[in-house]
Amino acid sequence: MTERCPWAVDTDGTRIYRDYHDHEWGRPLHGRDALFERLCLEAFQSGLSWITILRKREAFRTAFAGFDPAVVAEFGAADVARLLADTGIVRNRAKIAAVVTNARTVLGLDGTDLDTLLWSFAPPRRARRFTRVDEVPAITPESTAMAAELKRRGFRFVGPTTAYALMQATGMVDDHLASCCVEPPP
Repeated sequence: MTERCPWAVDTDGTRIYRDYHDHEWGRPLHGRDALFERLCLEAFQSGLSWITILRKREAFRTAFAGFDPAVVAEFGAADVARLLADTGIVRNRAKIAAVVTNARTVLGLDGTDLDTLLWSFAPPRRARRFTRVDEVPAITPESTAMAAELKRRGFRFVGPTTAYALMQATGMVDDHLASCCVEPPP
């Protein structure tokens, strides 16, 4: 296997997509803050290209205090104004408000934590990887259930497609193609 998944092509001379594909996407990720970051970035990506988010990732981390939910949950009107003026991030009032709301929701999870909650929706591992891009789903019953539960708990900007993208990004599912050079997780 020597090729990468077809989407992992950098057309701008950087290795952003390639490095993300090779070292992060589809690898199991755990931890409240790391998963909160991915949840937020997937929400910001909604309606945009993923490369846009990857290029702004460090600015997002700075703007949102390293995606520490305890800090972000304290953001108020002045912070929202600061974020709306920050050209390094995607300046969308609804998405910024969702991040603050979601941070508060993470801190208020009753009877569970973000890691356990999200990973509870991970489906059983597939027997084989898909061979073609058109086999990879955009939503699944598990991502639909995850989105419904997150919404029920008060999370915003997380629909079934965003939930599935989160599942792909954090290794809850392995959607690297069979021909991909990235080895399946153990």
